[in-house]
Amino acid sequence: MKIVLVDDHLIFREGVAGLLHSQPGIQVVGIASTVSQAIDLVQTHKPDLILMDYILPDGTGVEATKAILSQQPNSKIVFLSVHEDDEHLFAALRCGAIGYLPKSISFQELLAFLRGVERGEAALTRRMVTRMLKQFSHSAPPLTASINKLTPREVDVLRELAVGMTNKNIAQKLAISEKTVKAHVGNIFKKLDIDNRLEAADLARRYNI
Repeated sequence: MKIVLVDDHLIFREGVAGLLHSQPGIQVVGIASTVSQAIDLVQTHKPDLILMDYILPDGTGVEATKAILSQQPNSKIVFLSVHEDDEHLFAALRCGAIGYLPKSISFQELLAFLRGVERGEAALTRRMVTRMLKQFSHSAPPLTASINKLTPREVDVLRELAVGMTNKNIAQKLAISEKTVKAHVGNIFKKLDIDNRLEAADLARRYNI
């Protein structure tokens, strides 16, 4: 199994790469620390699996995943992140990842999940599967009228929320202040009658915003 590892923390990625190299049948063919490097390495090596961090210096793992899957639709991408909240979990899975694992798991657990992916299984802890079932058991009523109340700039911000961008990332991309982004996010929550960024991302994807 050929693996590309994407993480911006040097000690972590070198440690994981070293442990993976020691396993029979596993070869780490590339190590990237940015979105752009990840895309290039996947194009070059066409790995069987990509281990993806969520926050990277030049963007997010969600952005990298979308770009990779647009070019290599059969790529298997598993997120390995310190972020264990629903917002990050669902953003990663909705963009096409087949797994999301916390960095707090042991190497043996990670290895077991990767072997499972090799067999065609998803890489999710029991806790995350439970959260997924709970989330998708609920359905929201139509909100077309409320969405139409959003200003063009609020729609721009909502699109970025849908791909897991932080307020800082959104501010940089839209050339506005973080304070302004925060205000837009608050207005979006109020107009759509939602409580968090995960719900905002759900609605953005549901209504193709």
